[in-house]
Amino acid sequence: MYRKENILWPEGKPPSEAYCDEERRLAILAAHGTDAMIDDPELQEIVDLAAKVCDVPMVMVTMVEEGRQMFLARTGIDARETPRSTSFCAHAMLGTEPMVIRDAKEDTRFADNPLVTGEPHIRFYAGQPLISAEGAALGALCLIDSEPHEDGLSQLQQNTLSVLAKATMRRISQQRLGDAAKEAVNERESDLKRMIDSVPGIAWSADASGNFDYVNVQWDELTGLSQPQSLDDWQTAIHPEDWETAIDAFRTSLKSGEPFEYEWRLKLADGDYRWMLSRAVRTSAGTGKPRWFGTVIDVDRQRRMAEARDLLANELSHRIKNIFAVISGLVAIRSRGKPEVTEFATELSETIRALGAAHDYVRPGHGHKGGTLSGLLSDLLAPYDTAGNARFSIVGPGVAVGERAATPLALIFHELATNSAKYGALSSEEGKVTVTVEGDCDDSNDICVIWEESAPSYQVPDEQEREGFGSRLLRMAVEGQLKGSFEREFADGGLRVRIAFPRQSIGN
Repeated sequence: MYRKENILWPEGKPPSEAYCDEERRLAILAAHGTDAMIDDPELQEIVDLAAKVCDVPMVMVTMVEEGRQMFLARTGIDARETPRSTSFCAHAMLGTEPMVIRDAKEDTRFADNPLVTGEPHIRFYAGQPLISAEGAALGALCLIDSEPHEDGLSQLQQNTLSVLAKATMRRISQQRLGDAAKEAVNERESDLKRMIDSVPGIAWSADASGNFDYVNVQWDELTGLSQPQSLDDWQTAIHPEDWETAIDAFRTSLKSGEPFEYEWRLKLADGDYRWMLSRAVRTSAGTGKPRWFGTVIDVDRQRRMAEARDLLANELSHRIKNIFAVISGLVAIRSRGKPEVTEFATELSETIRALGAAHDYVRPGHGHKGGTLSGLLSDLLAPYDTAGNARFSIVGPGVAVGERAATPLALIFHELATNSAKYGALSSEEGKVTVTVEGDCDDSNDICVIWEESAPSYQVPDEQEREGFGSRLLRMAVEGQLKGSFEREFADGGLRVRIAFPRQSIGN
């Protein structure tokens, strides 16, 4: 044990006073936010216990600042602080073990200290350093008596002082971590708010009943209105023609919990309206209570561009339809009075009609039967039906047909129907055609269409008739345009054609 001028250091010599740079030490002390811990109940319990175990009248938790020594908790003394220049703890905190002064009057460093010669008349002092996680000395847990203690501290008292000092430092560190966490949360919330305010649209949050507790600044900038608190507050900002349907749709989502999506017109601060896409989803993360988060994004430009495209598409479609009519008219005029080309002209006109039907099928706003392959087949085969005697049946799922696939599909099945009407099942009154659409055939995602003809008097064509121009047209459309396969099987009493192609070949 090292002893110098009545100061006891249990192990080794006292550490250098340059233990921690003072500027850094003060910065670390400030970061702990100890001002908020004055009269902390937990620290008060620590000093009360230390006073009892160590049998001293005065115990303090001290923080040594630049010009003063502040008491976070104390017992046996009324003062809340003393000048740093008279502080015993400013010396004690520089060690790693408790500094024990048995009799301050016998110590040349402290004999003339105002705290020794005057109140509280310190004679005995023991201080356990309080060291931060960074290694900075913050202060001490100190014991004071106005009577000297010639025997210093017992081993039990030393151990108690050490344990209580660690508990003190943990409590102070918890406060620091708590403050740091709060600051981090506040900073994160501030950053999040700035981010949400910077998005190019309105963002909001609401409770399960549709009461709004946050709307970003874009609302103010776009509408010039006070921020909405309830659903009814939005009515002023939404076009009168859109209000009822929009609010009904949102209330339906509130009730069902399903995501909300709707386009409506927002009234701007200058009185103009712009189309907006409103979306909202419900979540119960965090608090467990359902909440809604939504956005309102300007889609006016996209909406008007789409309307312009539809207008142009309808105009082009109308002109193309006129071209079909002109071609059919020219064929009829040129073939008039020419019996030798009548059959060819009739076939050509029917093919043009089939192309017209396919075109109608994919025109914007003019689709038939839901835009499916089964619907297209029904439209193409309708002319071959007879009243009271259905000549054909179509079964299978509704496979969507895209614009690019409509034309080759129309050519394929028009050719099959034409051949059937000339030579096959539809050429006899008893003949029938069954078309089966399979959504997932051959254990793959391919689409299969089975064309089956049956008639009591069905005549199987010879080999030369089987591979004419029509057959080549079919193979070219199926294999070349749809990237599929074509199989044909003749038998007594009928024909079976199997066409398979990838699903993506007939999509949009």
